[in-house]
Amino acid sequence: MSILALLIPLALGLALLALCGFLWAVRTGQYDDLEGAANRILFDENDDLDDRAGLPSPPTSPNQ
Repeated sequence: MSILALLIPLALGLALLALCGFLWAVRTGQYDDLEGAANRILFDENDDLDDRAGLPSPPTSPNQ
């Protein structure tokens, strides 16, 4: 029975910590763009990454 005196406040403390973490995530905008990551994989951004990194673009064939 004495273990309940320890486990109940511990459980309430962990629940409060989880609630604070969730509220922080909502306030900092972590859930603002739910579809962006899913749509991002559909577009090829290699050209943009090469330009930002200073790498040369891949060679193109003269037939194009």
